[in-house]
Amino acid sequence: MQILPDRHRLISRTPRSSTDNVAAPVRIGTAAWSIPKEHAARFPAAGSHLERYAAVLNAVEINSSFYRPLRTATYERWATSVPEDFRFAVKIPKAITDERRLKDIDDLLDRFLSEVGGLGPKLGTLLVQLPPSLSFQDGIADRFLSGLRGRVPGSIACEPRHPSWFTPQVDTLLDMLRIARVAADPAPVPGADEPGDWRGQSYYRLHGSPRIYYSAYSAGYLAVISEVLARDLAAGIETWCIFDNTAAFAATGDALTTRSLMIAADRSRA
Repeated sequence: MQILPDRHRLISRTPRSSTDNVAAPVRIGTAAWSIPKEHAARFPAAGSHLERYAAVLNAVEINSSFYRPLRTATYERWATSVPEDFRFAVKIPKAITDERRLKDIDDLLDRFLSEVGGLGPKLGTLLVQLPPSLSFQDGIADRFLSGLRGRVPGSIACEPRHPSWFTPQVDTLLDMLRIARVAADPAPVPGADEPGDWRGQSYYRLHGSPRIYYSAYSAGYLAVISEVLARDLAAGIETWCIFDNTAAFAATGDALTTRSLMIAADRSRA
């Protein structure tokens, strides 16, 4: 992640979120809402895991949708469990991305969108994570993305992992469709750790480094990512930061630290 040269113009004053006092456009959370024992004291003692989580962090990424269909009623129950300004990101099923590889997916996509509609206005963004072996193919990838945008008026983020997706041609397509390219760490290919050309949304997806999914991030890295989030916020960009280093429960601590850094920076300007 590039360290920004001007540390003093990163965050602008914006209305605060009633949930966590972080500016509302900045969504900080984890992949799933487990609360490790070592961080339990930072969350309310009462309520479901989701209710406790949502009292502190203002976003979460649902990954279970990637593996199996979820009932509309399940999404509706989750939506009623969180504050009004909480938002969910939901990963599109692997049956679409990994199994059918974006081809002949209308039936699966329609079913998924019907189910996830249970979140109502608390659906923040849809995440399209593509397998590393899936190259960009004209007539397939562009048709899928155009069809998805035609069905979904809200935010979409795409996490490609094959080098063929990191070209000016694909950047132009994503920009035209208003689809954010995920900024991922570790970067699977050069440039994948920075957002794409469309700057209506930033979606930082941090998987852990040096050991992917396991390692916690250093204090220095979290300070930098906090500045990056603040930079994007200052530019009026809808900004998400999801920690996916959940295998050893590092994500929660990293999300809480990032949240605290942004609160402290905001207060220092008050």
